[in-house]
Amino acid sequence: MKRNKLVIDKPFEFEAGGRLDHLELVYYTSDRAYRPGETVVWICHALTGNANPEDWWPQLVGQGKFFAPDKYFIVCAAMLCSPYGETGPASVDPATGRPYFFRFPRTTVRDIVAAEILVRKHLGIERIDMMLGPSIGGFQALEWVIMEPEVVRDVVFLATATRVNPFMTAFNESQRMALEADPTFREAKDLKGGSVGLACARSIALISYRTYEGYNLTQAEPDVDTLFADRAASYQRYQGLKLLRRDFDAYSYWYLTHALDSMNVGRGRGGVEAALARIQADCMMISIDSDVLFPPSHGRATVAALKHAQYREINSAFGHDGFLIENDQLTDILRPLLQKY
Repeated sequence: MKRNKLVIDKPFEFEAGGRLDHLELVYYTSDRAYRPGETVVWICHALTGNANPEDWWPQLVGQGKFFAPDKYFIVCAAMLCSPYGETGPASVDPATGRPYFFRFPRTTVRDIVAAEILVRKHLGIERIDMMLGPSIGGFQALEWVIMEPEVVRDVVFLATATRVNPFMTAFNESQRMALEADPTFREAKDLKGGSVGLACARSIALISYRTYEGYNLTQAEPDVDTLFADRAASYQRYQGLKLLRRDFDAYSYWYLTHALDSMNVGRGRGGVEAALARIQADCMMISIDSDVLFPPSHGRATVAALKHAQYREINSAFGHDGFLIENDQLTDILRPLLQKY
């Protein structure tokens, strides 16, 4: 897929207050120009993903894969506050010549979608045939079909919810506490600030993405006579360092966890059910049976409140991260939708 950048030199207003007069929006598309009338698949990425779904969903996206960029026009835009080229706290503030750090406006899911809508308009796409997003990508998809109900035909909400729940916010705050416990975080001297805290935050998050059964399957000690268990401990440290090696910074992570906590489709719209009533797209909610962040009970309740919706459930031992693992189940569910186009 092809990397692109859109530069916006006009005011962008943030929902929580503040504005920027310069915005850079990174997005990936199929390696060609959009041809009006062709099938458009728009993918909204997850928290620490990037705008190239071939990187983080390689089993599904790529030449000869389920979402083939030569067969469909595929688009994925980076979220505001992502550290991978999109404008965010790690970006250079033109007024100071240094990163924004905590001067960046607080960002909500609606802000993220508003920026992505600018990309859609720039590309000249009037209709999106299929939109799908996992986790915070599902947050974006939900907001989008409410903000632009006439644009999307089919939408798939994967391992997500209509609003953040207290359990998730508790995990988010625990991660932010880990960032704050690193004294270099608030010093904000450079983008390495808070790196130790970020590795710890990632370890905390990973526990919420997985399950008791999943850890027992993959991180059990190979030696039954082990004196001190270490394998799972080593895995947690590895995952923390892995995020740092991907050039993720603590400031982007801090802002994105707050964006998660902003999710509430009913805010200012008369409640969740009134907001969902605006949706015109045909909807599918896919839950994962072992997901503790977005349990199936919420997925089923969301479907009950929607006018045109299907519910599907994936079986997995790996919790929320099942959307990255259970590819055969996912493609079996999605295939009938794509066959329409």
